[in-house]
Amino acid sequence: MRAFVLFVPLLITVSAAALAQPALAAGGIVKSPLPSPNLSEDVKPSDALRAAEAALAAGRPGAAQEALEMAQTRMLDRSVALGHTNNPSDNPTVEQISRALQALAAHDLEDCVQLIRTAIATATAQGL
Repeated sequence: MRAFVLFVPLLITVSAAALAQPALAAGGIVKSPLPSPNLSEDVKPSDALRAAEAALAAGRPGAAQEALEMAQTRMLDRSVALGHTNNPSDNPTVEQISRALQALAAHDLEDCVQLIRTAIATATAQGL
């Protein structure tokens, strides 16, 4: 019985330590929880991209990933004709953000920043 009493606190300690670690998805992208980039829910995609660039410059890749995902979600919000809801977006900014996320997962920060800057330019040109 005494061994069981000692084992339970150890198990709880190990479980708490495991929960404190962020989980990694395939490709090295942090799955959850990500640090917040401190952006409102109705942020423009170009502003979220600028926040991602700033987060990378500050050495906060998790916040950069969250801001990139937020920008991509905003770019995917669109109206489509009935019957075309399953067609993927052909917006070049969506592809640029996807490539930036891939570069971030590969720890290629230089390429990631360049892709973010390109995405900012295309999103801004679209008024987004």
